[in-house]
Parts: sequence; structure tokens; C-alpha cells
Amino acid sequence: MGKILTFGEIIMRLSPSGNRTMKQSHEMEFFFGGTELNVAASLATMGCDVKHVSAVSDDFVGESALSFVKSFGIDTGFISKNEYPLGLYFLEVGSSVRASRIAYNRLNGSFANIQPENIDWNKALADCGYFHWTGISPGISEAAYQSLKKGIQTARELGIEVTTDPAYRSNLWKYGKKGSEVLKELVSYSTIFIGGVNEINEILGTQFPSHKEGFLQACEELKKQCPSIHKIFDKIRIGVTASSQQTQGRALVNGNYFETELLEVNPVVDRIGTGDAFAAGLIYGLINFDDEKALNFANAACAIKHTILGDINYCSAEDILEVMVGNSGGRIKR
Repeated sequence: MGKILTFGEIIMRLSPSGNRTMKQSHEMEFFFGGTELNVAASLATMGCDVKHVSAVSDDFVGESALSFVKSFGIDTGFISKNEYPLGLYFLEVGSSVRASRIAYNRLNGSFANIQPENIDWNKALADCGYFHWTGISPGISEAAYQSLKKGIQTARELGIEVTTDPAYRSNLWKYGKKGSEVLKELVSYSTIFIGGVNEINEILGTQFPSHKEGFLQACEELKKQCPSIHKIFDKIRIGVTASSQQTQGRALVNGNYFETELLEVNPVVDRIGTGDAFAAGLIYGLINFDDEKALNFANAACAIKHTILGDINYCSAEDILEVMVGNSGGRIKR
């Protein structure tokens, strides 16, 4: 199926250790991540050939970020450098009834100042079978939006599958564009939609309910308004508490609806990146399995990521398959 290309910010996460709040801490751990990079790293860990397009700071922080990306075997040849600082965010990890909290500092970072004219998309997309993007990137800046738009258009011209997780973040979109309009435009160029009723309602301005019938109606309306979309996969996460989560997947493909069993994770180690783990699991599954098995694999990847500290799912395809087939008892492997 060729290589997989992802486009998005490489961001630094700063967190007090354990479940401490900022007020009670004097030191923090850092992790590199970023929605699309999380997908790329997970796919590379599962053995896929991946390229990532981004921009980092031209300093030792940017160099550290590049070294981190390279450690997964990801092709960094299309990651540029500029004089702006690497984006970052702060995370307080919640527990039980206390929710996690995030504060971002990314809107004037190196990725926000990426130069669209410097990206050779035909070269970047050479030998690729999939191009993955999310709704985070076009919300950061005009430059990121224009870069992504050109990349998606080029991918479609080359006959490449374009997967999208069009996540909407209201605290972005500060540069004058309306998020719903931009996301609808970019989704209309894409082929595989990773999202559900909430995402469809945000993009189309509709009010479909979240139950099964509402999901099916929302999918049909999305395909009507964005006819290039031919597969829709949704991740459902049920939060019992911050420490206990349930995950499930559902999909509509070629008029056929299917869903997975619920998977329960308790206790949760880290919720960040679980949606990215789902997306990576789905792309891997679509390359290697049929659509229904791909959805089950994605749901298992999402569930197992809840047990991994940091933004990235470090589990192999074999680890995820174990969970998918029901071997989730956590016995020690000797």
C-alpha cells in the first residue's frame, strides 16, 4: 500500500509527575508529541513506513524533537526549521473525580510559521498510499491551513487515500478563518472520515443525536455534502471517571453498519493520544485487514493506549491484536 504521510505540529508536553497539580510541583516531565505525530509514531512502531511533514525551532529544542521523531524510524526529510520556538502545552493529569486540565502555547510557534511555498508535496507524497491529517493543524495558522490544503489536493491528484480526524478545538482558530467552514472544505477533499456525530454536527452545522440512528443519519448527510468520503469510522469513549474509561468503535462502510464490543480500561494511566492511537490502529487495520477487523483493531489500540504514559502508543501490532482477541487479563509474559 506504500508509505504513509502525516502532516502536523511537533509539540512539547510539560506535566507535573504523577497526578500532581502545578501548584504543588516544582518540576515537570516533558514529552514530545502532537496529534499527527502520535499517529505517525504509532504506525512506525507497528512496522509501517512513515514520513512526517512539519516545522520545528532552529535550536537545541528543535534538534531534540527531531531526534525523537527519528528514533521511530520516521522519515524527517520534510521537516523544516525556522526561528520561532517549538509549540508546547501544559497538562495536569486528573484522577478519579478530578478532571485533567490543559493549557496551550502554540499559536506563534515554529509550526504556526511553516512556509507553504517551501513544501514540495509531489516529492513528499511520492510512493505514499495514505495521507493523514487532523482538524488541529488548519486551526493553528493561515500558513498551516494553506500548507495542508495544498497537500490534500496533491494527494487526491495522485490517487492517494486521504484519512481525516477533523477534530475541532475552539481555543484555536484565532487568525480569522471560521473553523467549521475550513474543516468542511478540507473534508470534502478527503476519502476516509474518522469521527462521529459530534464532528459531523460541528462541520455541517447539523444537530443529529448521538445514538445509532442519529449516527447513520449524520453519516448519510456527510456523504451527501462531501461525496468523496466513502468510509466513516467513529470512536466512542465513555468516561466513568478520570481513572476509568470504556471504548467502542462503530462504522458505516458501503451502506453496512458494524460496531465493536465495549472495552474497559481501569485504571487509566494517560488519556492523551488515545484518539490518535485509534486513528493509527485504523489506518494499519485498513492496510492489513478488512474494514470490520480494522475497526476492532483500532478500538483495541485506543484502549491499550490508556495504559501508556505520554502522548504516543508504543505498543506493537502483536500487543494490540492480543487485546483485540480478548487476551486483556494482563498476565506477565515470560
